[in-house]
Amino acid sequence: MPPEDETGNRRDFLCHATLGTGAVVTGAAVWPLIDQMNPSADVRAEASVEVDVSAVEPGMQLTVTWRGKPVFIRRRTPEEIAAARAVDLAALIDRQAENANRPGTDAQDGNRTLDEAGEWLVMVGVCTHLGCVPVGNGAGDFGGWFCPCHGSHYDTAGRIRKGPAPRNLPVPLARFIDDTTIRLG
Repeated sequence: MPPEDETGNRRDFLCHATLGTGAVVTGAAVWPLIDQMNPSADVRAEASVEVDVSAVEPGMQLTVTWRGKPVFIRRRTPEEIAAARAVDLAALIDRQAENANRPGTDAQDGNRTLDEAGEWLVMVGVCTHLGCVPVGNGAGDFGGWFCPCHGSHYDTAGRIRKGPAPRNLPVPLARFIDDTTIRLG
């Protein structure tokens, strides 16, 4: 018969080994359940998109898909910028900028654009009424975008001016990473 302290040591070792093995097995069983909650590769790839805008001339609009939604990238003309900046904020339906780059700002034209000059306007192209895609390039009563489904009119800064839409077209998180590339997200 082994001495008492040797039996206790053996019992302690078996207890620790069993607990350690149980922890490893539990971790191996639970890890796939936790890992499946991570975004898939296609979702991670769409989290940020880089767009080359070197070929976009003033007055042109580029539409790209980001996070499953159309995004309008418009290089506005001096006339479009002047029209957007001439609007009285009191006349707007929604006075918030809806800008992920500058949260909590008002809907002044300069708070919705990507650059200081106001030439680049980037917006999610989904009508805030029922999720339709507005048509652009001077459409509607205010020279911006028009949603033909229910008659919402947006101005040259993407602000709702007339119709059932309650909010301005949202401005996503975007920035220039060099002179000709915009990163969304």
